[in-house]
Amino acid sequence: MSDGTEMGDGTPVEAAIAAAGPSGPRPLAGLLARLEAATLLRGARRDDLPIGVGGVGDVPVRGVTEDSREVRPGTLFVAVPGFHVDGTEYVERAAEAGAAAAVVERTVPGTPLPQVVVASARPALAHAAAWWYGDPSRRLGVVGITGTDGKTTTAFLAVAALEAAGISTGLIGTVETKVGAAREQHEAHVTTPGAPELHATLAAMAAAGNEAAVLETTSHALALDRVLGVAYDAAIFTNLSHEHLDLHGSFEAYRAAKLRLFASLAEGDANPAKTVGGVRWPKLAVINRDDPASSWFEASAREAGATVLTYGTDSAADVRPTRVEEDARRLRIGFVAPSGEASLDLHLAGRFNVHNALAVVALGDGLGLDVQAVRAGLEAVEGVPGRMERIDQGQPFAVIVDYAHSPASLAGVLDLLAPLAAARSGALLAVFGSGGERDTAKRAQMGRIAGERCRLVVATDEDPRGEDPGAIVDEIVRGAEGAGRHRDVDVLAIPDRRAAIEAAFERARPGDVVLLAGKGHEPTILYADHALPWDEAAVARATLAGMGWAG
Repeated sequence: MSDGTEMGDGTPVEAAIAAAGPSGPRPLAGLLARLEAATLLRGARRDDLPIGVGGVGDVPVRGVTEDSREVRPGTLFVAVPGFHVDGTEYVERAAEAGAAAAVVERTVPGTPLPQVVVASARPALAHAAAWWYGDPSRRLGVVGITGTDGKTTTAFLAVAALEAAGISTGLIGTVETKVGAAREQHEAHVTTPGAPELHATLAAMAAAGNEAAVLETTSHALALDRVLGVAYDAAIFTNLSHEHLDLHGSFEAYRAAKLRLFASLAEGDANPAKTVGGVRWPKLAVINRDDPASSWFEASAREAGATVLTYGTDSAADVRPTRVEEDARRLRIGFVAPSGEASLDLHLAGRFNVHNALAVVALGDGLGLDVQAVRAGLEAVEGVPGRMERIDQGQPFAVIVDYAHSPASLAGVLDLLAPLAAARSGALLAVFGSGGERDTAKRAQMGRIAGERCRLVVATDEDPRGEDPGAIVDEIVRGAEGAGRHRDVDVLAIPDRRAAIEAAFERARPGDVVLLAGKGHEPTILYADHALPWDEAAVARATLAGMGWAG
């Protein structure tokens, strides 16, 4: 989906990214030197015989991919071991499709395809992608944003602030991709794309005239080396709470993955100092001082030699609020920063957005941006798709669509909406699910959190993937039951999300607030064998219209 804006040459974002690579082949020798410098190179094979690595240096490459289905004549295929399949099993298929060579962790006998043997394929893929696209991040000011919650809103605000300060800025995030002046909805359920797509997008930004890029940087991307080779200039830490332990295994490993972003701020040949918008940017870390893990991030950033600015309500924070006024649609913030005292009038609801906005104020101060332009950019943001999005068709109860999909974010949104419901003499109702093949411990936690705060909890599908949808829903229901709710009375198990929304609306009373959480902007619900097209806000509107509330 696009907002209709197109690149100056008429090509949409997707086509601009596809056209971002070199126009001709590049000899493999350049990548081999890079892999050797990274101590990843282990050997080579050609015509089914071992050979010195120099013996494959003349192989011409016309692209890089880890997906054998995307191999075209001349493509370098990187055989990455996955969670379900091993890329090495697809080397023959890549050869049949015309691959120029394969990068492997172990040799594949019986094929004449040139093979480059590496210690680890994931970092090799990142190096290969950065090499192929000419290290585009070294030509852009790159701002990375990491944290359990708040990344998307902070990213939208950061783009707005940078552009208001006169810096054309691209975006790679959960909701949108922005290249040049064009924006398109991000369809995939992956915030930070794989290394080839990531570097292709950065290259497209540089070609389209962007001077900077804002990149939502997830723990998955950091742990799986998707962003290895990205030359970050600034990093923002929002917060850290229970999430993604299915991948990381422990909270400590989850934290360690995010710390890698701040360690990557070290300046050097692979991450040079840059001049952006006529101003030399420092390597900068912006850290939420209110988060219990903040000291870890400050220490990592300082060890990398980065400048550190903190934000939050802590009295020691560099950027902190002095006054906060809020209503159902706006935030008015007085704050103090290194650049002085000022105020913001934001078109955003939710006290948690105080932190998101102040993070960007700190970013602007740290990068030396015009402070008035930064404030103007923040105040111009009308909202973020799927984040505290109000659905109003004249119904006597409020409907809010939000992406909250972790225990902390669900609690935060419900706590924000509780006073609104109380002021209307109503109560909270929540419709949400939990992703399949992901962190299972959070399911009961989220059920308990909603059960403690809501008059009605409706557990439904989010993205069941290969798991039994009913089993996931039951785990949420058991959590709500632990908070005193009763199945089929004030906690309902309705896997069909459309039916779940309808059930909540039918039970809503005048003054109530119904939260539809977990999907936000996402355009599909993922099942084992298909992706169901989905638009949460549109479904909510259609359901209300079917009840006679057409706006």
